Amino acid sequence: MKVRNSLRSLKSRHRDCQVVRRKGRIYVINKTNPRFKARQG
Repeated sequence: MKVRNSLRSLKSRHRDCQVVRRKGRIYVINKTNPRFKARQG
């Protein structure tokens, strides 16, 4: 999982990427291609 300070650029990489808030952290998750996972905060 990548830790990034800007997740908006990662969201545009793939059409299945979703930005999700969990426990005060912001995650990018992708079911079809798990290597796009990222976390912020």
